[in-house]
Amino acid sequence: MSATPVTLQPRPVDPRPVDPRPVDPSVDHEIQAIVAGELTTETCTTDLAAGPWTFDTRPGYGPGSSMGDVIPTGAPRQGELPAEYREAGEDELAARIVAAKATLGDRVVVLGHFYQREEVVTHADYVGDSFQLANAALEHPEAEAIVFCGVHFMAETADLLSRPEQSVILPNLAAGCSMADMADIDQVEECWEQLADVYGDMDTPDAEGLLPVVPVTYMNSSAAIKGFVGRRGGIVCTSSNARTVLEWAFARGRRVLFFPDQHLGRNTAKAMGVPLERMPMWNPRKPLGGSTEADLEDARVILWHGFCSVHRRFTVDQIAQARAEHPGVRVIVHPECPMDVVDAADEAGSTDYIRKAIAAATEPTTFAIGTEINLVQRLAAQFPQHEIFCLDPVVCPCSTMYRIHPGYLAWVLEGLVAGEVRNRIQVPSDVAVPARVALERMLAAKP
Repeated sequence: MSATPVTLQPRPVDPRPVDPRPVDPSVDHEIQAIVAGELTTETCTTDLAAGPWTFDTRPGYGPGSSMGDVIPTGAPRQGELPAEYREAGEDELAARIVAAKATLGDRVVVLGHFYQREEVVTHADYVGDSFQLANAALEHPEAEAIVFCGVHFMAETADLLSRPEQSVILPNLAAGCSMADMADIDQVEECWEQLADVYGDMDTPDAEGLLPVVPVTYMNSSAAIKGFVGRRGGIVCTSSNARTVLEWAFARGRRVLFFPDQHLGRNTAKAMGVPLERMPMWNPRKPLGGSTEADLEDARVILWHGFCSVHRRFTVDQIAQARAEHPGVRVIVHPECPMDVVDAADEAGSTDYIRKAIAAATEPTTFAIGTEINLVQRLAAQFPQHEIFCLDPVVCPCSTMYRIHPGYLAWVLEGLVAGEVRNRIQVPSDVAVPARVALERMLAAKP
């Protein structure tokens, strides 16, 4: 799976619409206009118009889709960003980033996740999902530093796959992931012990060569969780290869423990024919996860009680409204959406699937997309022959992705110019070794 080079182009004027203005791919510009009263569109919180440094000293994920989630004690915090970066305007920051990158040349590679704000993505050497970007880091062994404009677990993964002498940098340490935090290592270890009480020896295959349980973690998880999976004979998956990975796991175990996202696990297993009644939920705050021993004995997939706050915002009612207002609309949602939303949509697929589906459409098409707004708005600008809109009419970006701001990108790049590595992400070797095993298993499990 290769990363997608950034090829953003200004959207040309489409003569067909009544309003001939091009789509601005910047979600930040739209939010600023909403707050200024220039647009009647709704945003989930006007706090999104403020610089993310306003919230860096406070516990929490910041304003946006994850603001209701409880952040773990001890989650990384970002130190104060110098005033020169907080007070600089968009054009000044862009010029400083361009100048720093030109000075550094091949010594640095900048990676930008699909969900990053436009003002950051425009400076990325590669844009893609977390796994594509980790692979992109591998393609640049000459780079001294990898600046990962994403969230914490993504930077950890890049550190796991990059060379030891390379520095992986996360521009804002407060850019975490609420879904990844919903399964911490202590909870997962405790779950494994309780399952052992039900299933017996977890490390010895039965007469048919199958283990009682094979753990599968989504890429959206901490390095510690990936390390646990590597030690326990498990594997990592992405939204692109979840089915292939579940097939791998079922070939080795009676059951799968899937975490942290229940919806990706449920939607993928259901599509493979696993009955819902054989997919009990594991709530880490309840004995046996809230299930009975009989439920667990009969289980095929044990789903962790986790979710993505962005994709949980999409509803069946939104799909119904899109179909009513846009006859013939093609609805594509991400598999992190709840099952009823995936069932109501025309298609479900990863961020890369969504992007490729739109790129492959040969006739002008109306698309209603159920995923993060930064990607949707960028796609609308890139493909003017189509009408592309987000299923959720409320502008509400991923709160943690939104913590990466051009001010932080300029700060870390100018630090590198000055010989200073800021915000380096390093995974301890005792975690890194088994985590790499789990990632290598995923790389070998080809669809």
